Amino acid sequence: MPFLLLNEAEVRSLLTMEMALEAVEEGLRKLALDEAMNIPRARTQTDHAMLHVMSASAKTLGAMGYKAYTTSRKGADFHVGLFDSKTGELTALVQADYLGQVRTGAASGIATKYLARPEASTVGIYGAGKQARTQLLAICKTRAIKHILVFSRNEETRGDFCAEMAPLCECSVEPASRPEDAARDRDIVITATSSRDPVLAGDWLAAGTHLNVIGSNFLAKAEVDIATIQRAQLIVVDSKDQALVEAGDFRHAIDSGVLHWKDVRELGAVIAGREPRRSDASQITLFKSLGLAIEDIATAAKLVAKAKELNVGRWIDW
Repeated sequence: MPFLLLNEAEVRSLLTMEMALEAVEEGLRKLALDEAMNIPRARTQTDHAMLHVMSASAKTLGAMGYKAYTTSRKGADFHVGLFDSKTGELTALVQADYLGQVRTGAASGIATKYLARPEASTVGIYGAGKQARTQLLAICKTRAIKHILVFSRNEETRGDFCAEMAPLCECSVEPASRPEDAARDRDIVITATSSRDPVLAGDWLAAGTHLNVIGSNFLAKAEVDIATIQRAQLIVVDSKDQALVEAGDFRHAIDSGVLHWKDVRELGAVIAGREPRRSDASQITLFKSLGLAIEDIATAAKLVAKAKELNVGRWIDW
C-alpha cells in the first residue's frame, strides 16, 4: 500500500495553529478518557548524537504512530510516522520540525484556555526562538492579548523578535530590559528557553498569574526556581508518567518536600472535567509541558487529512 510523504515546506503551507489547537485538545481529552494510549519518550545515544522516540494511538482518530528525532551539535531532525489503526499499514511519513513547534504552542494554548483567568490580556515571555514564536501565536488564539513583554539574553535578538511578532499577534510586543519586568504584573508568563538554570523567580509573580513552562524536558534542566513551584496553587502537566522522568523544573521541589506528585494534575483530565480548573482569580496556576506523542499524532493525522483533500505531497509505493 502506498504512503503519503510530506516535507517541511508542505507542512508549513498546510498546518495552522487552529488545526493544532483542535487536535491537541481532542488528543489529550481522549487520553484522559482512556480512548488513547501515549508512550513516553525514550532516548539512546552515541558519542555524537541522541535518538528520541515516542509513540501514541487513538482508535477514534483512525491512526497510531510515532515521532522520532535526532539531536547533535549539527542540530535536530524530526519526523512522524502514521499507521492505519486497523490494518497496521504505514499511511504517512511527515517531516516534523515545524509540526512539533506548533503542537507545543498549541498545548500551552489549551492549558491557557482552561487555566488562565478569562480576562487575561498581558503576557511576559522568556525566550525569543522558534518555540517562543508558536507559544505567542497559540496564546493569542485563546485570550484577547493586548500587550506582550519579551526577555532574552541577547538584546538584538529580542528586538528583532518583537518586530516580527507584533503584526502576527496584532498587539503591542515590546522588549523587557530586565528579566523581572517580563513577569511582574503579567497575567500570563511563558518560559521557552534552552537554559539549564532558572530564568524565572517566583518572587516576581503577581497573584492570579498563569504560567506555561515549556523549555526543559530533561531532569538536569529547570527554567523556574523552587519559589515558583511553591507559589503555584494548581500544577498541571500533560503527562505525569513523562513528568516523572523529564520534569527538571520539579526536581528540587519534590526532593525538598515542597511539591508532592499526588498534587500534580494532568491537562487531559482538566479538559475532560475530571480535575478542577483554577478556583479563584488570585490563584497562581502552572502548566508544565513536556510534549507528548499523542499531541504529535493527533496533529499529524489532521494535517495528513488536509493534505489528501488538497492533493499535497507525494505518494510512495514500497
